Amino acid sequence: MDSIDTGITAWMLVSTALVLLMVPGLAMFYGGLVRTKNVIGTMMHSFAAMSIVTIIWTVCGYSMTFGENVLGGWFGWNWDYVFFQGIDGSIMKDAGIPEYVFAMFQGKFAIITPAIIAGAFAERVKFRGYCVFIALWSLLIYNPLCHWIWSGDGWLNGRAIDFAGGTVIHISAGIAGLVAAFYLGARRGYPKNTMSPNNLVMTLMGAGLLWVGWFGFNAGSSVNSGLQTAQALAVTQIAAAAGAFTWMCIEGIVHKKVTSLGAVSGILAGLVAITPAAGDVLPWGAIVLGILASIASYLAIEVKNRMGYDDTLDVFGIHGVSGIIGGVFLAFMLREGSGAGNILTQLWYQVEGILVSLTYAGVVTLLLLILVEKTIGLRLTKEEENEGMDHSLHGEHGYGLSNLM
Repeated sequence: MDSIDTGITAWMLVSTALVLLMVPGLAMFYGGLVRTKNVIGTMMHSFAAMSIVTIIWTVCGYSMTFGENVLGGWFGWNWDYVFFQGIDGSIMKDAGIPEYVFAMFQGKFAIITPAIIAGAFAERVKFRGYCVFIALWSLLIYNPLCHWIWSGDGWLNGRAIDFAGGTVIHISAGIAGLVAAFYLGARRGYPKNTMSPNNLVMTLMGAGLLWVGWFGFNAGSSVNSGLQTAQALAVTQIAAAAGAFTWMCIEGIVHKKVTSLGAVSGILAGLVAITPAAGDVLPWGAIVLGILASIASYLAIEVKNRMGYDDTLDVFGIHGVSGIIGGVFLAFMLREGSGAGNILTQLWYQVEGILVSLTYAGVVTLLLLILVEKTIGLRLTKEEENEGMDHSLHGEHGYGLSNLM
């Protein structure tokens, strides 16, 4: 017990709780943006991920991610990590924390990633199909990607900088959402019929919880409670503020009105962009990344609207695009001593990691969608979609109402 650093352990316990808080925050954020008849079904996607992915992570996910290379390094494996059977008394000497804390902290990242994807196909998927899809996605996409970049044996470890999950989480979830949106097709009636958010107040509250939880997401990724922890926390706040301010300015100039939805979209864009860079850029870099991510995400959503494809809650437009912005441009903003020491070399490493994430997650996601759709089914029937997910899949109404607005 003398080798446990109680200060670091306490902070990592708080960080773990903060990251888990992001999942109900995401549920509120997404739930407020869909129509009344789909609010419960949409929020259930996040809560189902908390259950399903936790079990997978306990049984084999932690082993696949942080174990030693198997099958040519496709993923890792360590029998001591299966069911956490070998870490019951383990203390991570470098960090001075019980390994349980690290395993649970990383497990929260595994939970939120497939939950993010759900926003791209909100309002049109079967619950059981979604559950099978995220289980397979976690096993075959998230765990290998995480192993490649964050495990000591991973082939991208030490090359691409991804402090807290820009490549592992947001880019992979973004491209998976884009593939799913195209494969499943648009919601019936989109874009001709108006599909307004049912509760923007709930979306604002969800965005606030995400912002608070992101401090655990980024600052906790230092696995310390020292200088880098403080640096990561500071730039997280700054980037989110810069993203929100930029989006509000864009809307004020273009539309002469600033919307709450635009403000929270800017917050998310800034938070996503700083995620891969949080431990390695100075505050001025956080401002630049927040600005660039907000502009790029705004333009991406404009392109989506013109093309007419139905990424319901703009998963690729915000998570994918902002993750790419953060992953690429951090190479030009690194504090002294970070990265490869050469901008062009580090830029290549960043592009390499992004391309790997986009390609691997995109291709395997498509295969998983086909598999699930052709076996147990994924897309709602016309009758189920018209009736709404809440009643047709869960037998409930989010607001105790019987209307299908």
